[in-house]
Amino acid sequence: MSEPRLQHVPCLSATGLHRMAYWEWGDSANPRVLVCVHGLARQGRDFDSLAADLCSDYRVICPDVVGRGQSERLRDAMAYGFPTYVADMVTLLARLGVDQVDWVGTSMGGIIGMLLAAQQDRAGRRLVRKLVLNDVGPAYEQLFVDRLKTYLGQPVHWKTVDEAADALLRISAGFGAHTREQWLALTRPMLAPAGEGFGLHYDPAIATPIRAMTPEVGAAGAAYLWHCYGQIVAPTLLLRGADSDLLTPATAARMAAEGPCAQLHEFAGVGHAPTLVQDEQRAVVRRFLLGP
Repeated sequence: MSEPRLQHVPCLSATGLHRMAYWEWGDSANPRVLVCVHGLARQGRDFDSLAADLCSDYRVICPDVVGRGQSERLRDAMAYGFPTYVADMVTLLARLGVDQVDWVGTSMGGIIGMLLAAQQDRAGRRLVRKLVLNDVGPAYEQLFVDRLKTYLGQPVHWKTVDEAADALLRISAGFGAHTREQWLALTRPMLAPAGEGFGLHYDPAIATPIRAMTPEVGAAGAAYLWHCYGQIVAPTLLLRGADSDLLTPATAARMAAEGPCAQLHEFAGVGHAPTLVQDEQRAVVRRFLLGP
């Protein structure tokens, strides 16, 4: 597998400038661009397998959302939220110099994609041409948020990569079955050197807004996301882990009937969220993106 190129783009938040990292695959002159954005506590190298599959057809861009991976951390923990993330992605798209992109978003990355795909300028132009939502929808699920609060931002330290891989596997059962080689490949970019071992790659402060979230705030956010979803016109593929505790069958059915009327594809034996590492999962995404 070829290796991606690490790039950075300066972004502006209410507390000043920060640099967002992104991983670039394929021909940098290719006008056909695919942006792949990860989940809440993950990073851009999650998409290595998918990007390697598609980099002959696309210039593939996999950001490390601010506070994760190789990106800088924010001064204000409460700035870790969708207004910052969406603004950073608009800055990234301006850096790429293209008018439209295709988008694959897992969990948090899918919400960022929904928010962008709902927008249009005064001439009716839109930034997202095709949209893949990986196990995420506009609904708010309290049980999922409660589960996040049990581990997100907690201090951890592991002596070896294997020890870290085992620990991450215990909290990532929803990702489904992987070979040891596949799981180690997903684990290594999740780690940062810490003393004589490893810690996690992300700023623990990303958990601060999650801990502060109330059911009332979550419900209000979901109402706004449903509104945004209804404004999307891009062809949309909705992926769902059949055992997901975030994207419920009822939410998925509603998404298939409203707004862009997403094509729904479920993966058996997977919860939240499919990693898009397995051949079957990547094939579904590839058919959608490269099809008419």
